[in-house]
This record gives sequence, structure tokens and C-alpha cells, in this order.
Amino acid sequence: MSAKAIYEAKGKELLNKCLEGVSIKNKYAVVTEDVNWGQLVVDNPWLNTEKLVVKPDQLIKRRGKLGLIKAGTDLDGVKEWLKPKLGQDFTIGRAVGRLKRFIIEPFVAHEQNEEFYVCIYSGRYNDTLLFHHEGGVDIGDVDSKAVKLEVPVNGELSSSDVENKLLPNVPETAKPILSKFILSLYKTYQDLFFTYLEINPLVVTGDNVYVLDLAAKIDQCAEYLCKAQWGDLEFPPPFGRDALPEEAYIAELDAKSGASLKLTILNKTGRIWTMVAGGGASVIYADTICDLGGANDLANYGEYSGAPSEQQTYEYAKTVLSLMTEEKNPDGKLLIIGGGIANFTNVAATFKGIVRALREFQQKLIEGNVSIYVRRAGPNYQEGLRIMKELGNTLGVPIHVFGPETHMTAIVSMALGKRDIPTDPKPMPTTANFLLPSSNAGASPAPSRKGSSADLTKVPDTAQPINIDSSTANVQTTPLFTKGTKAIIWGMQQRAVQGMMDYDYVCSRKSPSVVAMIYPFTGDHKQKFYWGHKEILVPVYKNMADCMKKHPEADVLVSFASLRSAYESTVETMTYPQIRTIAIIAEGIPENLTRKLLQTADEKGISIIGPATVGGVKPGCFKIGNTGGMLDNILSSKLYRPGSVAYVSRSGGMSNELNNIIALNTDGVYEGVAIGGDRYPGSTFMDHILRYQEDPEVKMMVLLGEVGGVEEYKITAAMKDGRITKPLVAWCIGTCAKMFTSEVQFGHAGSCANADAETATAKNQALSEAGAHVPKSFDELGHLIKEVYDELVSNGTIIPKPEVAPPTVPMDFAWARELGLIRKPASFMTSICDERGQELLYAGIPITDIFREDMGIGGVLSLLWFQRRLPRYATKFIEMCLMVTADHGPAVSGAHNTIVCARAGKDLISCLTSGLLTIGDRFGGALDAAAKQFSDAVDSGDRFGGALDAAAKQFSDAVDSGMIPMDFVNTMRKQGKLIMGIGHRVKSINNPDMRVVILKDYAQKNFPATPLLDYAIEVEKITTSKKPNLILNVDGFIGVAFVDLLRNCGCFTREEAQEFIEIGALNGLFVLGRSMGFIGHFLDQKRLKQGLYRHPWDDISYVMPENYGGMNPDAE
Repeated sequence: MSAKAIYEAKGKELLNKCLEGVSIKNKYAVVTEDVNWGQLVVDNPWLNTEKLVVKPDQLIKRRGKLGLIKAGTDLDGVKEWLKPKLGQDFTIGRAVGRLKRFIIEPFVAHEQNEEFYVCIYSGRYNDTLLFHHEGGVDIGDVDSKAVKLEVPVNGELSSSDVENKLLPNVPETAKPILSKFILSLYKTYQDLFFTYLEINPLVVTGDNVYVLDLAAKIDQCAEYLCKAQWGDLEFPPPFGRDALPEEAYIAELDAKSGASLKLTILNKTGRIWTMVAGGGASVIYADTICDLGGANDLANYGEYSGAPSEQQTYEYAKTVLSLMTEEKNPDGKLLIIGGGIANFTNVAATFKGIVRALREFQQKLIEGNVSIYVRRAGPNYQEGLRIMKELGNTLGVPIHVFGPETHMTAIVSMALGKRDIPTDPKPMPTTANFLLPSSNAGASPAPSRKGSSADLTKVPDTAQPINIDSSTANVQTTPLFTKGTKAIIWGMQQRAVQGMMDYDYVCSRKSPSVVAMIYPFTGDHKQKFYWGHKEILVPVYKNMADCMKKHPEADVLVSFASLRSAYESTVETMTYPQIRTIAIIAEGIPENLTRKLLQTADEKGISIIGPATVGGVKPGCFKIGNTGGMLDNILSSKLYRPGSVAYVSRSGGMSNELNNIIALNTDGVYEGVAIGGDRYPGSTFMDHILRYQEDPEVKMMVLLGEVGGVEEYKITAAMKDGRITKPLVAWCIGTCAKMFTSEVQFGHAGSCANADAETATAKNQALSEAGAHVPKSFDELGHLIKEVYDELVSNGTIIPKPEVAPPTVPMDFAWARELGLIRKPASFMTSICDERGQELLYAGIPITDIFREDMGIGGVLSLLWFQRRLPRYATKFIEMCLMVTADHGPAVSGAHNTIVCARAGKDLISCLTSGLLTIGDRFGGALDAAAKQFSDAVDSGDRFGGALDAAAKQFSDAVDSGMIPMDFVNTMRKQGKLIMGIGHRVKSINNPDMRVVILKDYAQKNFPATPLLDYAIEVEKITTSKKPNLILNVDGFIGVAFVDLLRNCGCFTREEAQEFIEIGALNGLFVLGRSMGFIGHFLDQKRLKQGLYRHPWDDISYVMPENYGGMNPDAE
């Protein structure tokens, strides 16, 4: 998520840094349950000399009204007041929580008329400042009392605006002081990426300004920009819900992963547990459980999505199961493993991780009388469901497994006894060969629930009507995509591009929609893709300007840029008038940057889909990236030709589920867009609904909204004034929120209600009253869509068209292998090294065993290379480096050359030289550069194997320049440079390279100091938050660790150590170590008597000029 509340103490610490000279510096002391009063007084001597105020610092509102503030007392009085409170339970509304953190501050004596109220919060188009000249606990309804000033995004706040519009009721003597303070406060609000900041009261006595009570939220996504200013930032849970270690563990996994892993424990003793894939789907499952009477038994909320690996899903499932099996329930427990139809997540891979965890907890699951219900679909779901069914035969607990033929939430009804469990569910007629499904696939199962405990369309009495600006000045009513749409892809996303081309082909387009790619981290080149059966080349450009100039026909850009690059690349994109639509896939772009993008897009008339989206699809014309999933789902959902139904959703995962629901119950989708889960999506529900209203081919519309925000009310206003007349089926997810005792932030950043009108229940009620077709729950959505569609068919509005079979698209080799449909003979054999497992093996011996033999070559090298006798820990480290660089399998370029040369009958020296000559910047030379890079950054604040020297130099330069790690990473990104020594093809933060683990542990325990290594580890934390395989690899580690060794072992001056780096001594480690492996490969091939090697021709792509046309000068 994005906006997160912070402790009051932390908020005041940030203000202290930024408001020096504008307000009195806040002094405070934090008291927790394990407080040491003596040490607290030593650290804060003012506690013994001043009158004090004490209050909880746990995100509790209206503390004064609750009797949770003690003012004007001394330290003994504070201690006495805290005795019955600290560590005790306290009830606020329906929430019961323990008071465990308090803040003590100096008491500021003042008069009532010296109290003021100020608040700043962000909206889509502006920041709003609220000010009232009477602050304090009795301020009441501040929205109706306060003066409001709105500052447009990219606008400036002037002192005249503040004084004239915010301070008309303030005494003249206080106006200059308050004006100066508010201007500085707003600048701080912007600079530190606050999203909400409230001070009540703000006290002005004479010339002094005091911040007494403060509440704040900050944009967590801006960490990469503000880490230096923020320092360490903790985001506490809402009062009434303690953060469990298991939640913290999942949050840590999430931070290290490119996927999304979320876990919130609602009721640790509950009997209903969920493991749901997808942010939107996770909310819908929680809704359905609560709707069917399971609110009090719902134990957790969470999600795993974004293509987590098998290991990540194993860790996630293991954590959930450990909590679930802690206590038994006399009625047994239920585990819902659910999800929508995935767009790009390999269902089988994630299920393998879950199956591992289930087997590990087999006995506890049996003892706990657990029943498991599974529903999932998406890429490779058939294999995933198969392994789940096989597990059910051996696990000893009942497992009921369903696919896309079953409504997504039907398993909840089954689990709670509201729906019969089918004994032989009808399978979907889709197979790996992408056959066209038959036309009698059937509609969504009719709702057969035996009862519902909640009326989810009834609006709460506290919901107040709101004013909605439903103007449509900048709404685009022309189609975003056509059958001739041409797109540019930002980012090296081969799988997504191939999926788009396969979709184009199956839609019978005459040419691919993707005309070019932009990737600033490589030079201009071409990438190979398939167009049906043929191979074609797509140009890749380093610079956007070159790409736009050479492809003026492209009017859509699909951006796979990271959250760090997305803003700048989108700003650059919008400078080219040819681009009319931009899809931003990245999740986690700071809200302030997103709002700036939206303003620029509005000014230029550009449509933005996203951020935080999978995209959208227009059947028969165009799809964005991974939208729609694999071809079997595209065919089963009839996305290869247009239907009559257009939809808009926030959730990308649920958009694919909607494709399926609409296909089962109507003639299919005409267009579908997932606007994204962020608070400020680039385009809104209203934008797309009005486009659909103007398109004569759209006969009915579907809206899937959610809790949070007020965009749905613009739809209701347009329906009431007649701008929307077509039938609209609408449902807002998140109805379960009102049943929780504490605030729950759902999977999307915008899925949190800040007012009663933002609840899903209130929105559903308003939509129903405006004339939309609103089901009683998501469980009945498909049935209602079918009812509306059938009515339109019966009155002649929709005339179903006969199905036409689409072209057949061949399956990719890699995917066919993933599905187990083919096998391929190996090109050659090796018997000395295996790098595929968890640990590197040499001739079958684990590398850890080799280290235990304690070889003594390091002492010899210390004399021959450095003319010094290095300490024992240093010589052992050299030996360890040689061991881990000795070999890394037959597939790398050096070993491959040696083997081919040996099989040609060449001698040992020729074969070894053949391998050594491949050592360079890409194979082996990145170590020196990476070490030099990090070294420069620390003091001021290549890709494989032999890249040792390059890594060392690069890391050393960075450390010596004095940059903090965040600035270093940002600088390298802006310069379009790779960080040498960072990244691995196979290993990741969750599947670490055991070589690095071993060496790092040794260095940290035995080296006198490791400043470069510490710096590199901090850089690794940043890079792995973007992508889990951007780890510190073995080259980078040896580079930085060896520089630490040279600089701190006491045997070299700083100049001597630097000289060894510059002259390439570190590469010597690689050359010597790898030579041992090359010789081994030579001997192995001779012993195996392998014949002359010839590379198979079917593994070579022959791309002749005549094969892609336009090269014959005589052609007309």
C-alpha cells in the first residue's frame, strides 16, 4: 500500500529536522512496557525539571475525549498515571487493544485563544489545507468549521493566500508567525511525501509556535526518494490489532520480493483461514465469508500475487499453516486456497510451494480436523490442480479442488455448508493445444446458497451524502484501441511482448501490434519473436527519441519500467505528441509523482491506464502486456473476437475473472480495462464508462469497484442526469470492512475507506438507487449479468453472432517443456561439476566439504603475488576464493570453449587458452569495477565470472565518493549503468547462492573491518526490493571483500591497496581458479572419449534477408 500512518513521535522528529527556526523544537520521550525510568531520565534530563504531558502514541484518535491525556504533572505524576494503563487492555468502540506505548512531552502553558487547528491532506488534483482559529479537543466538526485552501498539483502556496484565505479570523499579531509556519509546514509536507498531516492544537504564544498533538500519514512508496531524510521509519498497526512476528516475517519477504505477499491476522483463534492469490480476489473472498456469516470466524486477511516463486509461496503457506494449527477448534477448521484466473502467475509453481507446506504440516492438519477447498485458474493451472488432487489422495484431510468451471467464490459457500459440493465438476474444455472451446461451455452456476447473514446493499445510517464533481471536460470518448493500434514497449519484457503478438495473431490481425521496444540499459539491437509460425525481429532502442522518430505510427506505449523509473520515463513519453495512450504497469509509484503525471496527461489529452495495473484488452484488436493470461484462457474467455459487454475494474487479477464470468454468461467482452489499485489511477471509472456509453457496439456495461474513494458516485450522478443510459451491472468489493473491529488496509493502495460514504456498502446502495443492477453479493454477479444480457437478447438489442474459429498458434518450446509435453536431448555431457542445486558441487563434493580440508595454497599466493605474509584469515580467504571460482558448470562460455576444443582433439594448452580468452568485461572482469564503485560511495557517505576487477573498481569508486546507498543506486539508474557484481540468473534473495553465504559469513567473522561489504549489503537490500534476483553475486562479493581485506589487514598502505585493485590483481584470482576447472573439463572429455562436437542446426535461427521482406531493390 502507499499512505501509512506513523507514530506521533516520529512525525515530530521529522518536523524538528525541517522546521528549525519556524517552530519550537519538540522534546519528547517514548515510554514502552519495558521502560527503564533511570535511563530515560539520563537521556532526557528535562523530565525532572519541567511540567509534563503524557498520552498514548498508538494511532488513537480523540485521546482527550477518551481520558487518555494527563497534562501539567511532574514525572512522579506521570508514573502514577501510567500504572493502571501501561500494558493494560483498553476498549475504543469495538476495538480492544493493549496500551503499550506512550509519549511524554513538556507541558506548554497557554490560553484557549492561543490554540489553532491546521490540517493538510492530498487529493487527486490538489492538496487541501484546513485551518481553524479555535483548536483543541472541543473543535467538533472541523470540516464544517474550518477555512479551506486548495493548492493545485504543481501549484505554489503564497504567503498572501495563507493570510487572506486561511487566517482572516486570526489576530493580526499572530498572522505573520502563522503564515511563515504554514508555508514551511506545507513545504515539508511536499518534500517528505506526507499524504496527511494534522496538528491540533497548534499553539502560538508570543513569537513561539508549538506543535502539541500531531497525526500523520506518509507515502511508503517514496522510501527510495526520502530514505536519507526519513531515517528508520516504522509503520504501526491500528489500535486493537497487534503486529505479530509472523506478519512481520511476511512483510520482510514482501520487501525482498518482486511479488506481493500480505498477511494480516484478524482473529488468531478463528476457524476460517485463507490463502488467496490476488489483491482484488482476496477482498472478495473476505466479503463472501462475512456475507455468509463467517465474520467472527475469519482468522486472517492476505494475498500472494505477482508471480511469487515456489519458495516464496512455500514460506507464505508455512507461515499461515503454523498459525492455523496452533490451536484446535471443536468444529474443525477450514482452509480456503482461492484466487481468480491469473494473468501471468504460473499456478503450478505456486501450488508446488503450497503443497510442500501442506505435507510438512500433514499431522497437525489431521489432528486439527482441517478441510481444504481449492479454486484457481490461469497459466498452467491444469498441472496445479492435478498436484492438488494427488495430494488429496495421500494427505489424510479432505481437499476439494475446482478450476475456472466453478464460480470463484463458490468454494466459500461449499465450505460453510451453504452450497452442495459437486461430486463430479464439469471440466472446462481447454487444453494445452489451445483448441477452441465448444459453444456449450455453460453459464456461471446459479446461486444456490442456503442463506446469507448480511444485507450487503443496505447503506449505514452514518453515511452522509457527498458532493461530487462529475464534470467530463477532459473525458476522451474516442476508442483507445483499434485493430490497427501500434504500440511501443518500455522495458525488456519478452514474455509479455510474445503474449501480445500471439494475441494479435489469434485475433487475425494482419501485422503485430508491437513495433518496437525501449530499453535504456543496452545498445540498439533487435529481439527475436514469433508471429504465428514465423520468426520476426523487433527493434530495441536505447533512446526514446530514436524510437519515436523511426516509428511515428505508434500511438500507445506500454511501460514496464520499475517504480523508480516509471515517473521519469512517462514524463519523457508525454513529450511526444504521437502517443495518445500510456499503460503504466508498475506498482509503488509515489502518489505525488503519480498526481503530477495525471495533471500533465490531462493537459495534453493523453489517456493513462494504471499505475499498478495489468492493463486492458479490446477483443479482436489489442491487449496490453499480460492481460488475459495464456492463450487457453483467451480462447475459453472468447477474447479473440468482440462481444457486447464492456467492463471496467480496479483489480487487474479480477479483470481476468470478469473475462471468464462475462464469457460464461454473455456473448463475450467488447472491451475491458483495469484502471489500477492505486489511490489515484491515471484514468477513472467515469472516463471509461462514458467511452462505453458513446460506443454503439457496447450494449451493456459492468463495473467492479471497491471500498475507498468516491469515483463510483460520479457514475451515479451521470446515471441520474441521463448521461449514462445503457444497462450497468455494478458491484463494489470490500463490504466486509464494516465487520472488522479495527481498520484493515486491503491489497490495493486505494482500498481503505476514510469516510462512511467511501464504504463498499454505501456505494452499492447509491448505485442501486441510481438505477444500476447491483447483485446481493459477488457470488451472484454472474447470474445477474446473465439476466441483463438475456433481456437484451430477447428485446433485440443484442443479436448473437455465430462463432468463428481463430487461427491456431503454436506453443513455445519453453512452455511445452514446462507442461511436460516434450523432451530434448542434451548437447553434451559433463561429470565434474553441477551448479544446478542449492550448493555448488565439484566432482560430486559439496563446496562446504572442500573448505573443510583446509588447503594451504593461500600462503603461497600471498608470497608470490603480494610479497608479504598475509594473516592466516587472509590466506584462507584467498583459498576460499579459488575454491568458489574454480568452476561453474559446462554451460558458461569459458568451459564451453574448452570442451569444444578438447573434442576437436586439441592439446591441453590450446583448450585452456580457448577458455581463458573469453575472460573480459562480461565474463570475469566486473569485480574490480564493482568494488571501486562501492568504495567511492561509502567514503563520501561484469555480468559473469571473471568480472572481478571491474566489480572491485566500481564498488571502490562508489564508496570513496561518499554517497549513501540509495543515492548510489539512483545515480547508476539515471546514468543507465548496470551495477557490476549485482544480479544472478538463477539465485535470488529467497534462494541464496551458498557460495556468497559462506564467504560473507567468514569475512564478517574474521576481517578486522568490512566497510565496503556493509555498503554492498545495503545496496543489495535496495536492488532486491525491486527484483529478488538482483543480489550481490559471487563476483561482486569477492571484489568488495578483497578491497576490505587489502585496506584493513594492516599489511598495505591505502595507496598500495588501491594499486593492487587498479593493476588487476583481483582478476588473477579468477584466472587461476577458473583454470583448474578448465583443465578438469579437458581431462573429462578425453576420459569420456567424446567425439567432434557439432552444434545442432535446429538450435540455430537462420534469419536470411529475404525472409522478412523489403530487401529486394527491384521489388515494386
